[in-house]
Amino acid sequence: MPSKPAPIKKAAKKEPAKKEEKAAEPAPAEAAPAEAAPAPAEAAPVEVEAPAAPPAEEPKPPTPPPANEPTSIPLDLFIEDKNDTSVTIIWSQPEVVGASGLDGYTIEVCKDGTEDWKAVNEDLQKSSRYVIKNQTTGDLLKIRVVAVNAGGRSPPLALPEAVLVKEVADRPKVRLPRFLRQRYVAYVGAKINLTIPFSGKPKPVVSWTKDGQPLDTKRVNIRSTDRDSILFIRTSERDDSGVYEMCVKVDDFDDKSSLILQIVELPGPPASVKVVDTWGFNAALEWTAPKDNGNTEITGYTIQKADKKTGDWFTVLDNYHRLNATISDLIMGNSYKFKVFSENKCGTSEEATVAKEEATILKTGIHYKHPEYKDRDYSEAPKFTTSLNDRATTVGYSTKLLCSVRGCPRPKVIWMKNSMIIGEDPKYRQICVQGICSLEIRKAGNFDGGVYSCKAKNNHGEATVSCKLEVKKPAAADAEKK
Repeated sequence: MPSKPAPIKKAAKKEPAKKEEKAAEPAPAEAAPAEAAPAPAEAAPVEVEAPAAPPAEEPKPPTPPPANEPTSIPLDLFIEDKNDTSVTIIWSQPEVVGASGLDGYTIEVCKDGTEDWKAVNEDLQKSSRYVIKNQTTGDLLKIRVVAVNAGGRSPPLALPEAVLVKEVADRPKVRLPRFLRQRYVAYVGAKINLTIPFSGKPKPVVSWTKDGQPLDTKRVNIRSTDRDSILFIRTSERDDSGVYEMCVKVDDFDDKSSLILQIVELPGPPASVKVVDTWGFNAALEWTAPKDNGNTEITGYTIQKADKKTGDWFTVLDNYHRLNATISDLIMGNSYKFKVFSENKCGTSEEATVAKEEATILKTGIHYKHPEYKDRDYSEAPKFTTSLNDRATTVGYSTKLLCSVRGCPRPKVIWMKNSMIIGEDPKYRQICVQGICSLEIRKAGNFDGGVYSCKAKNNHGEATVSCKLEVKKPAAADAEKK
């Protein structure tokens, strides 16, 4: 009896061992039934003895889950962008991720010709895009991506060819603004500030020339950025005119564009002016174009004339386009001078050219006889056009008498009171201006009332007008008497 329980313990110890082997090695699954078959034979004695039965019926441990598996290979790896120090790559997620999911990606690089792969990211990359930085310009790099999860690393996905660390060249292009595609005109002294955009990758090398020669940096300043180039002239001069050519270059590619800059100013006067003929009331002029047109075409001329007697200049033609003209409606017997101004888009020349010859309009067969007029006799006896009016005033107040008279020669005016000539009495003020006669009585008194007369007299007769002046006492004085 004691010898029989020993196999039971051994069997109990062996059974978990076999299950662990099954979990570790799932492949030899067919051998398990063969090894498990003897167990009932050894367990038969256990069934005879009731105390040994409970250990055989213990529950089996849970079957362990299947082992984690790595993802499949990432998809669609290619270069998105690159420059002199970095390379940007993008890829797609693996087709099969697995039950444990995807933890991230490892990006590995090595120089072409070696197999020394090194990871460039310390932490797993979560997105499907990565910028490989701090590389040496000109290196050839092999690049691959590995997906990582709990099951380990996926097969690597590598670029088919090594990548040259160098910025992708984009052909340069000058984008000349529309208003610069034609001749650009500016006035002398103006500030020139022209911006010409361009494109290209990497940053193009910009160069300028004027009429095929290098620019004079003392006159013209050039400032270039990654996107445009600025031509700047602080104070323009005539010599700044010319054909400016801009060239942008990237590696072996270049692009050129030119602009015409024209600096203009007022023109000079015509070279010469002549009076070639005169007839009747007309004069014919001819002149030659100015030697200095102001660096732009002449748009016309202005012709002026001056009578030799007065010397005042008047414009007879402006914005005139020919080099000859006929001036009409001149006055007979007068002599005239002529001068001509030049015009361009800046305006009229500051000076004019005066013709040396004069145009004299002669009197031909016409004799003017002045008509004889009899002198008119304007002599006239005095006549009052406005008579004197009766007036009333108050003691202590001044008053004035008015009338008007005409006559030729100018009559002499005499003022009288009660038929007595007043003369130079300071109490009275006598004024006669342009036929208006006035007599001012200053602070009239009780004895200043009466009949006042104005007499006008000249060689052809005399005339008299009269009025009555009443001087009243103040109202207060009347009240006291009562």
